[in-house]
Amino acid sequence: MNTGHFSLILLPTLRCNADCDYCFENKSTRSLDLEQLDDILGKVTDYMEETGIEGLSIYWQGGEVLTLPPDWFRRAYELIQETFAARKKQAFNYLQSNWISYGRHWNEVVSEMFGNTVGTSMDYPNSYRRLKGGGPGEYQRVWERKVREAREAGIEIGVIAVPNQWTLELGAERFYSYFVNELGIRSFQINTPFPGGFRHTAKMGFPLDNERLSRFAAELADIWMERGFEDGVRIGPFDKLLDHFLYGHRDFHCIWQSNCANDFFCIDPSGHVAQCDCWVASYPQFRFGNVLEADSLSELLLGSPVRQRLRSRPGRLIQKEDCLECKYLSLCHGGCPVRAYTVWGDILRKDPYCGFYQRLFHAVETLAARHHRRFTVAYHGAREI
Repeated sequence: MNTGHFSLILLPTLRCNADCDYCFENKSTRSLDLEQLDDILGKVTDYMEETGIEGLSIYWQGGEVLTLPPDWFRRAYELIQETFAARKKQAFNYLQSNWISYGRHWNEVVSEMFGNTVGTSMDYPNSYRRLKGGGPGEYQRVWERKVREAREAGIEIGVIAVPNQWTLELGAERFYSYFVNELGIRSFQINTPFPGGFRHTAKMGFPLDNERLSRFAAELADIWMERGFEDGVRIGPFDKLLDHFLYGHRDFHCIWQSNCANDFFCIDPSGHVAQCDCWVASYPQFRFGNVLEADSLSELLLGSPVRQRLRSRPGRLIQKEDCLECKYLSLCHGGCPVRAYTVWGDILRKDPYCGFYQRLFHAVETLAARHHRRFTVAYHGAREI
């Protein structure tokens, strides 16, 4: 890993103020103390120096990360600035929260540490996200109020939405209108659900049917191009795919990295290290080791048989699956290993959403061609005038 930049998914706590039916994490009351955080930062920057990495993106998640107090984050930010300045390295902080605990007392931290931008999550319709002792409707009302308060405070809100079977029944028109027209959200991303972690009846319908999900996504992409694209609305992964097909950019999210094991890892509040939050908080057998107990992060990563298996996955998939026959192999690389594991029980299987990805790539490639033709006609028409 010597690309000049990598990412750390940091879970300073696994406490949570919600009780969502399809959560994949095994929650606990454990949280990092600031002395442990300082130890982790030192070992991470040691690793950066040893591997020639200059920049680190830290994705702060949970549990629910805002169950920690603002003063904890103020001191954490000071530690990051001190540690990275001493090593002449760069750190960029990003916040992902359910946003239920938000209040004005968070504004200073969100502004200074996270650039007045936050990522949160909501599904439409909301069938699975709920407060402890409450239902989905109550959760949604609280979340909507908090989002409006944050936007009034000048905080930019991005949303991750996980479609469910009722989403597919309502359709793309209603889905788009809820986020963009009703809430004024200008940036949101579609993530596919998977049956990770402990068993729950809510997960029995996962993964969603590839064909139905593909139709929904194609309709949503059409609506976005017609109404939101030129108005600055961003919907992932459509926007990143469109940039790729138009300009060759390859800024994809984690499930389509050439090898996610080369680009990031995750640390939980006990110091356990794994590939991502899905692994570290759900499948202890896939942890790489414990950074608080190790002398060196480099040795921990290099000596982990689990990490070596994950790093070998793309090449072994080509031998085992039909990926070589797919024209989009260079985009997908076999997809997400944790999604594969939760469905097939084997990381050396391709992502169960393979059919959906193929249809999605084709749909956005078609939109890109249509957009290019429209732009070309408009440009040459203007020149003729």
